[in-house]
Amino acid sequence: MIDNIFKERVLAHSQHVLKVGQFCSTEETTKQALILPFLDILGFAPYDPTKVKAEYSADFQGSKNSERVDYALFCHDVPVMFIEAKSYSENLTNHSPQLSRYFNATPEVAVAAITNGREWLFFTDLNEKNLMDKTPFLKINFENFDETKITQLCKFCYDKFQPEALRMLAEESIYLTAFTKIITSSLKEVDIEFIRYVAGRSNVGRQLNQRFLESIQPIVKQAVEKTVSAMVVYGLSSKNESVVEETDEIEVIDETAPIIDPENNKIVTTYTERLLFDYVKMILGDDVNIIAKDTESYFSLLFNGKSNRWILRYYDNKQRPSIVVPIELTDEHKKEITRAKLELSGNQIIIDRPENILRISGLIQDSLEYCQNNDNFRRGIL
Repeated sequence: MIDNIFKERVLAHSQHVLKVGQFCSTEETTKQALILPFLDILGFAPYDPTKVKAEYSADFQGSKNSERVDYALFCHDVPVMFIEAKSYSENLTNHSPQLSRYFNATPEVAVAAITNGREWLFFTDLNEKNLMDKTPFLKINFENFDETKITQLCKFCYDKFQPEALRMLAEESIYLTAFTKIITSSLKEVDIEFIRYVAGRSNVGRQLNQRFLESIQPIVKQAVEKTVSAMVVYGLSSKNESVVEETDEIEVIDETAPIIDPENNKIVTTYTERLLFDYVKMILGDDVNIIAKDTESYFSLLFNGKSNRWILRYYDNKQRPSIVVPIELTDEHKKEITRAKLELSGNQIIIDRPENILRISGLIQDSLEYCQNNDNFRRGIL
């Protein structure tokens, strides 16, 4: 179970990186402003030399060169993790060979990380003992933070640090990547072996020869498409534990059906609202973290899941569905709305069909930029 205080501190640190990262123009500033505060959250007090040692010697025995890693983290007087620090603006891709030299020279170290304060790449030695793997087993990006990774970060805390548990975490991560790749490939290609597996598990009562398997390939493809589509629709409601209940007959799922919140039946996410979410994602791109949140009164799209940073609110009124945005509509915005042949009623833009949101993509982009600007959310401005 994740400690709530730890979770809150990690989320606060993510906001801190977004707020001050752009001002970290040097490696030293990055260390002081972004890296050391995160080590403190993990329980490695930066100014306790029994836990954190800067410029730690990481030479191979007998080496004449003075190889020093930026930080070595200690548990019970044993180095357990090396950290190579770079400035906020640096790309981390080209620096892992340097980190691997430090790691390979110190067998007792279980994990190594390289960071520029906004990104953290974690490595271990799964492929060959005491030789750092070429690819990281965990990536953390505090500028586009994935809250689901807090559980993994918790394993790096000083009071929970166990090398074997981290190696197991690394193995699970690699297995997950490999399995995901194979499953994705199988679902896309629907090859004969996949068809054989599905037909065999389905007890179709036929001999599974090549001719029969090829004949049912289109049917299996159709079944895959329906299943994936249903999982996507139901995935919008994170509280749903299953897509289709086991019954004697196959249950046909209506993709356009509304989704009712199991904890509040007054909150109903309509198909129109889900389409609107998809269209906004098309406008802003997949790299922007947008979370859909429905309430009894309106459906909102939140930047980074923050309730005060809503990109738009949609009111699914049957007669006059509309959206509002958090920014004041300028003359240029009003011209864009007029050119899009959409109606403006006060501060509400009438959106009678969800695809009409594509006509005012410039306004939606401006709304996102407003939400991304931390200055708009400082105390005293709102």
